[in-house]
Amino acid sequence: MITIEDGKVKELQFSRDYQIHDEYDEEDLFEDDEEDDEDTLQDRFITFTIQDENYGFELFHVTEIISVQKITHVPEMPDFVKGVINLRGRVVPVIDVRIRFGLSPIAYNDKTCIIVVCVNETDIGLVVDTVNEVIVIPEENISQSPEVNRGKTSRFIKGMGYHSKKVTILLDIYKLLYDKLKNDSHG
Repeated sequence: MITIEDGKVKELQFSRDYQIHDEYDEEDLFEDDEEDDEDTLQDRFITFTIQDENYGFELFHVTEIISVQKITHVPEMPDFVKGVINLRGRVVPVIDVRIRFGLSPIAYNDKTCIIVVCVNETDIGLVVDTVNEVIVIPEENISQSPEVNRGKTSRFIKGMGYHSKKVTILLDIYKLLYDKLKNDSHG
């Protein structure tokens, strides 16, 4: 579902529609659809911008993209955890990727989005400066990240993707969400 308001994408939601046919067992259909979905999403990455740099991660993690909404602060959390949102009755924690990278926070604007991902059966919202597009990067166009000048943010990098003469920094979503920094501050 795509919701467009004032010429801007306000919400983008991915859904699965299954049709049950009498001659098939329902379980077989779901297994086949999951395999087809994996093939369809293979080599596809959602891309976004943080401070003029292009980043991306595997599209199959994304459940929807929404505009920023009211975030309820939760005390005693690291600074990059902005709080939680109510997403159609589900409580979803929200992480500001900019702050997670150790960058200064900025005021959210009409281009700021929350990418809702499902990782380890948990929905988590990721605040990014802007969402760019979905791109296809074949495995042979992905290289390891350079070992030079490895800072705090580099531990989140899975590799570098080359697409249309551009470089996209590909993130390891698991490390981005769950890797603990020794210096993570609370407040």
